Formats: sequence, C-alpha cells, structure tokens
Amino acid sequence: MQKSLFLGDEALAQGALDAGISGVYAYPGTPSTEITEYIQGSKQAAEGKVHSQWCVNEKTAMEAALGMSYSGKRALVCMKHVGLNVAADPFMNSSIVGANGGIVVVSADDPSMHSSQNEQDSRVYGKFALIPTFEPSNQQECYDMVQYAFDYSEKFRVPVLMRMTTRLAHSRSGVVCKEPKPQNEISVPENLRQFVLLPAISKRNYKTLLGKQEEFIQHGENDGWNVLTEGTDKKYGIIASGIAYNYLMENYPNRDIPYSVLKISQYPLPVNMIIKLAQECEELIVMEEGYPFIEEQIKGIVPTNLVVHGRLDGTLPRDGELNPNLVGLAINKEQNSYYTVPEVVKARPPKLCDGCPHISSYNALNEALKDYTPGRVFGDIGCYTLGALPPYQSINTTVDMGASITMAKGAADSGLIPAVAVIGDSTFTHSGMTGLLDAVIANSPITVMILDNSTTAMTGGQDSAAYTRIESICKGIGVSEEHIKVINPLPKEHENNVNIIKAELEYQGVSVIIPRRECLQTLAKKRKK
Repeated sequence: MQKSLFLGDEALAQGALDAGISGVYAYPGTPSTEITEYIQGSKQAAEGKVHSQWCVNEKTAMEAALGMSYSGKRALVCMKHVGLNVAADPFMNSSIVGANGGIVVVSADDPSMHSSQNEQDSRVYGKFALIPTFEPSNQQECYDMVQYAFDYSEKFRVPVLMRMTTRLAHSRSGVVCKEPKPQNEISVPENLRQFVLLPAISKRNYKTLLGKQEEFIQHGENDGWNVLTEGTDKKYGIIASGIAYNYLMENYPNRDIPYSVLKISQYPLPVNMIIKLAQECEELIVMEEGYPFIEEQIKGIVPTNLVVHGRLDGTLPRDGELNPNLVGLAINKEQNSYYTVPEVVKARPPKLCDGCPHISSYNALNEALKDYTPGRVFGDIGCYTLGALPPYQSINTTVDMGASITMAKGAADSGLIPAVAVIGDSTFTHSGMTGLLDAVIANSPITVMILDNSTTAMTGGQDSAAYTRIESICKGIGVSEEHIKVINPLPKEHENNVNIIKAELEYQGVSVIIPRRECLQTLAKKRKK
C-alpha cells in the first residue's frame, strides 16, 4: 500500500478515522492541536459526518466523548498534558464507569516546555486512573496503535490513554495505512446502570476494574507493543519507552546494538519482561521522556542490589527532552556534533505581532495604572501572556487557564485594590466564567479585561467559543450592564481607552472591559481565501 508522509499527530488522526470514530472532542493545545485540525480538514471525516467541532474546554470534551461512548460509538479525545488536569474529574471517573463504544484519550506532553507551563507526564494519570496506557515510538505506531487502542477499549470496556510527546507529534515519517473500518451502530450499554456512579454501583465497578489489572499486565507481555530483544553484551540492559527508543536506535542505524533492550510502549509495565532483563544484565539503564516513571516503578521489581541508571542518578538529565546524543552518551557511545549555531545568530524571544491589538490594550492599561503601586495585574494563558515581557511588563502572574479572574478576586479579598484580571476571549469561556461568577456573588472590586481578538490565536487561530457572546455571558452571570465596556484597542483611541479603564478601576464592584479587534493573523488568513 502507498505510504503517506504524516506528522505524528496526523498519523494518529488518520488511524482514528480508519478505526471508525464518530467524533473527536478537543480543545486546542500544542502539541496536540494538529490531530483535530487534520480530522476537520479530512474528506473522509466529512463524508462520514465525523463530529469535529472544538469544545469549550477539555472537561467538556471528555464528557462529550463519554456520551458518544455510551451510545456505542467510538470517540477520540485530544488535549495537551495540562489540559488533562482540566479533564481530570471525568477522566478519573471514566475508569470506573468504563466504556461502551471505544474511547481513546490522547494527551500530548511537552518536555522542555516549548509552549507550556510545566513538564508533567501523562503516564502518571494512566496509572492513577488504573487504565491501560499506550506510548508510540514512531509515526507508524501512532497510526497502528490508536486502532489497536480502540479495539482494546471495547474488549475490556475501559477508556484507554495514549501519550504523545512534542517531537513525535511534530515530526514526519512515512506511514502505511489500512482499509478503514465502518463506524459502530448506536447501541446503549446492556447494563443501563453502568454509567451511574452511585456508591453501590461505583464499589462494584471499582472491584471489576481492579480485577482487570492482571489481564492488562498480561496483554502488555503478549500483545507485541512491548518487545524484549536480547543482546550479546550483558553489561547493560536497556529499557527505552516511546520516542526514547527511537533515539536509542538512531545511535545504531544498522540495528547492531550489543545490549539487551526492552522497548516499552504499553502500560501497566510488563513485569515478567523486566525481571527477565534484570536477571541477564549487570546494570539497567532506563531511557524515557518526562518523569522517571518507569525508573521509579522498576525498583520494586528488580533485585535491590541491581544498579539502575536513568534520570534519577543523572545518567540522563532530570528535566527537558531527550535526544539521540544524550541517549548515546548514557551508554558511553562517542557522539559527533555535526551542527553548530553560528555566533551571528542571536536568541530572539517571543513577542506580540506587529500591530497586535493587545499592544494598544497593554499601553492603555499601563498608563491607567501608573498612579497606583505596581503588582496589581493578574494574567492568563494565551498570546497576551507575552505582555509579561518587555517592553510592556503589564501582567504579574500567569498560573493556569482562568486563574486571572479568581486570583484578582483573592487579591481584592486581601485588600489589594484595585486588582485587574487580563484574560483572552477563548480562555474566558474555557475557564474564566466560573471565576467571574464568584466575583459577582462577592461583589469584588476587580476590573476584568477580556482581550477579544475573535479567535484562539495562540494555537493557530481556531474558532473561539466566545465569539459574539462575551457581553451576553457577562450580563447573564450578573455583571452590571453599566460596567461592561467595549473599547477599540487602536493607538488613535488611546486617550479614550485610558479614561475608561481609569473610571472602572475606581468602581467598587465587578467591571468588565472588552478591548475588541480581530487578530491580524486570522484576518490575513481570511483575506487569502
């Protein structure tokens, strides 16, 4: 069959389509965004009427996917690693209710924090929820594994987690595709109480989940995703998971690696394989992206006197991405550097685009606040987070999606008045609305600036759920219409915008200011069409 050149994200997306999904539910977040975008642009998905509209946040995505699974259809859920925190409540409970139609949750981790707040490892969530987790090492596995994962989900009637990482998600390779499967027919669960988590049912379902754990382990030993290859040199035994296995093989292009290697792509860990490897080597080296997840667990499996190397002892860095050089050095393989950065190349920090509406918003906010002591502006996640950097230095905090409003409220509760929240339009509907309701109930003296550029700009210009809805949402939550102000963030409107912000800073209640001008990048895309 003909090969297609796919990003890892695209390979997974095509694999899910060929597995017969009826819907993908997601909120955009690097490095997972391209999965849903690929499905949205797919002729196959359009002909099959696969649902692919962006969700308001990851929690709603997970819950909608559970609804599709309840109906017997296959559903894909996509998010970045911090998005899984938002989806954690339904995700954790999904392991107890189980699945009807297959449900695969894709969480794309971002080692080295290329565009993220932290480096958390989604495999921990899989272990936490007691559900099977799959971790592909190349693009072909992305395609094949997601199809297997849907079958697995329906066989054991549990959701399945797939973990991606940045380099795999955003690198390309040839992928051979299979004939697509038809979508499932609608079929509600035989046990109509399966999805009802009353305590008596939850207890029974939890015992069932615990009873499946040994089967999960056995399948990890036998399904072919975890592979133990014996070598002739017994000094080292190597455990390599996910893309780290690819990095290891790049050091041996002829596949002539002398050491025994256990490739792990399926969890729970294959205990017997690990024991066999440990018995045949003098020392173990664990290579994995993210946390020392495998490394910590195997210390309860292998003999206590066996030396285990990895991220914990400094053989590999404790943080950041791995690469072929780091992996090669861990096994004392000489490395050659073929690429150097010329001195003339200077680091270029990220910045707001020239002409970005947020520039005028921050200039007005800075001037309005110049008579107050500094440290009063609470920021959020989006392009506008760059307002923390020079020359604006406008925002003082960035913690998580939606935190700006609730942190401003907490600061106002402590007596820091005025307190200002800066949040984007898409982030507002993602997780800012509940914080605004808290503030309205308490009549907190805060000023909320909802920077409305009519798109989810940071992740590539996806549709914003807030589009045309911000004022009505704020009114519905209870903000006084008199204190909902729309301004035009342009240099020529600077003086007027400053005066409006100053007036609302004086108001001893909740006020909302909406600087509204379309993102220049999305506008340019529209004009090209």
